[in-house]
Amino acid sequence: MGNLLLNMRKANLEIKDEEVLKEVLSGALICRLAMMDGDLPYIVPVNYGYRDGYIYMHSAPDGKKIDLLRLNNKVCFEVEDTMEIIKGDRACDWTTSYRSVIGYGIVEILSDEKSKQTGLEVIMAQHGAPHLTEFNRKNMGRMVILKLNITSLTGKQSRN
Repeated sequence: MGNLLLNMRKANLEIKDEEVLKEVLSGALICRLAMMDGDLPYIVPVNYGYRDGYIYMHSAPDGKKIDLLRLNNKVCFEVEDTMEIIKGDRACDWTTSYRSVIGYGIVEILSDEKSKQTGLEVIMAQHGAPHLTEFNRKNMGRMVILKLNITSLTGKQSRN
């Protein structure tokens, strides 16, 4: 995983430890995937699995997301693994506790059986069921795996 750190306004909130960045990616369940739709951004929440610098997602083999990725497979993504609103006595005393990552990468659309098996295993492990590794072949035939190669990543948390 390349670590191109973005300029962050509050540098004291930046997560610099690569193990913590991996922990955030390994602990969350939803990834927001942003693509370009002409000159407009398009973002979609997806469930995913993370392993070894890659984010795996499953998808139908057609639709807007796939059409956009075929035109431009460079993406931005966001994941947060903790978020809590902390209430205060006055409106301006409220705050948010969080850990999140934002990154960039390149998505491959994979349709071979081995890639589907691997991707689904990673996703199931992320969602708490690493033992469920037998998948319905009919369902697998109706999907593709999106494999996002993370090229840069930065993280932020409300408290170091």
